[in-house]
Amino acid sequence: MSAKIHPSAHVDPTAEIATDVMVGPGAVIEPGVRVASGSVIGHHAWLSGDTNLGEKCQIFPYAVVGAIPQDLKFKGEQTRTVLGNDVVVREFATVHRGTAARGETVIGDGCLIMAYAHVAHDCILGDHVIISNATQLAGHIDIGDWAIIGGLTAVQQYVRIGAHAFVGGMTRIIKDVPPFVIVADIPTFAVGINIEGLRRRGFSSEVRTALQKAFHILYRKGLTPVLAASHMRAEFPDMQEIALLAEFLEAAEHGIMPGRAQLKESSQEKDSST
Repeated sequence: MSAKIHPSAHVDPTAEIATDVMVGPGAVIEPGVRVASGSVIGHHAWLSGDTNLGEKCQIFPYAVVGAIPQDLKFKGEQTRTVLGNDVVVREFATVHRGTAARGETVIGDGCLIMAYAHVAHDCILGDHVIISNATQLAGHIDIGDWAIIGGLTAVQQYVRIGAHAFVGGMTRIIKDVPPFVIVADIPTFAVGINIEGLRRRGFSSEVRTALQKAFHILYRKGLTPVLAASHMRAEFPDMQEIALLAEFLEAAEHGIMPGRAQLKESSQEKDSST
């Protein structure tokens, strides 16, 4: 192990580091950290607290993983940070540990956290999520598998972003983004189904067509999310992708990102009140 750790790195002797892990110059690995086989810790990266890295992770220079949360309610309680296998955290990105609310921040297998991005306390990211440059995730955010968040995006706390969703860059996400849906533009609204992403991941034309119809039910018929979910289940009773979308809508406590029509109505209401 010592042959793979640069002499200028500061690795606590109680940290559990696999024998083939590489640690660069000036990196800091504190007590409680566990790093699995095949991982690479770049120069001047910092791993803190109860942090568990899976196999073949890459922590690039100056990234920080496992620091205490930026939450004034945090009182030093024992919480942790968990990264799955094949996670990449690029330069100057930050991932903070959980608080008493959830106890942990979790990043799933195969995720990419690009440079200068921030993943706050108690966030739960599924597998193969991409968080693009300088995106800022507030606390308690849930992101489903294969979702992609464009650069310079700000996501409000407690928001959920569903599996296979695509969030355009430079957007402001203040409500839930349903699975399979693209949201983009300024002001931000639901544009349609992430057809190209689904095609690349092998979803059949039947599923893609059904999801487009479900989008129409959700955003073009003036229904509440719960009623829209009921209509979707009735029309596509045996399709698991529709069931996933319906379950997400039924659990939307803070509302969902509006469609173009809802955004226009909201804008007109504001204009009429001034």
